[in-house]
Amino acid sequence: MLTILVPGGTGQVGTALARGTDADVDVIAPGSRELDVRDHRAVANAVGELAGHASRRGRLPLVINAAADTDVVTAEVDPARAFAVNAQGAATVAEACASCAVPLVHISTDQVFAGDVELPYRPEDDRRPRNEYGRSKAAGEDAVLGSGARSWIVRTSWLYGARGSGIVPTTLRRAAGTGDVTVLEDRCGSPTWAADLAAALTELAWEIAYSAGPSLRLLHCTNAGHTTPHGFTRALFEEVGADPGRVRTRTPVGHPSPAQRPGYSVLSNRSWVASGLTPMRSWRDALHACVEQAVAITG
Repeated sequence: MLTILVPGGTGQVGTALARGTDADVDVIAPGSRELDVRDHRAVANAVGELAGHASRRGRLPLVINAAADTDVVTAEVDPARAFAVNAQGAATVAEACASCAVPLVHISTDQVFAGDVELPYRPEDDRRPRNEYGRSKAAGEDAVLGSGARSWIVRTSWLYGARGSGIVPTTLRRAAGTGDVTVLEDRCGSPTWAADLAAALTELAWEIAYSAGPSLRLLHCTNAGHTTPHGFTRALFEEVGADPGRVRTRTPVGHPSPAQRPGYSVLSNRSWVASGLTPMRSWRDALHACVEQAVAITG
């Protein structure tokens, strides 16, 4: 029996964890207004209460830190804001976990890599982030691993979900209309459905709670395969019977962004499988399931 605290619980991953179907897992998923990871006292109290609550109920406690400032463009203009959440906030959560002897899984990103080689990145490969968001997440990784907490870093990429104003609901609305849709064709990565990542993180949580956990403390976990923004958008159109020929491409020339992103950020999932964990299904199969859910939600 597990009780999991998820700072950043109203984001895509936290919401998916809270909606999980494992009856033996209690998920406490406060949003940033309920639990601000920049607030040392609040975080220490929350982790302490988690440990006490789990102990009283005969459960094992664990923290999955999903709190992050993911606004890549704003991070270039105001890096202090990104570092406050992604670096100092990660350190605060890790310190509280170390103090209370609560295991920690910290979620990180493909954007810690430069993306200048076209080979899937391994956990141990050099990190050379190209933007402030990536630098803040790399600093958060270092803080977690150096905290003394029993901790693991799970990097993922191109997260999406079925709800809200994310890329899937937004693109499906555009597919239902008329006219062309134009997307940048400047990146390659592995789209990952938040629901699949949540299931994978739950499996990891059980492994940590009832055994020593993976010997590798840096893990990569994405849906299998890779594509481009153009390929992903075309796939969404195909899923709902819209004409994928309406999806056009444009290059970054003439459309500069304040934030540089890695051109190739495919992550190798061998570390995940080598740790005895279930490999993720293909990004295309995951997208199909996500679209079915999104259509059911909107009716």
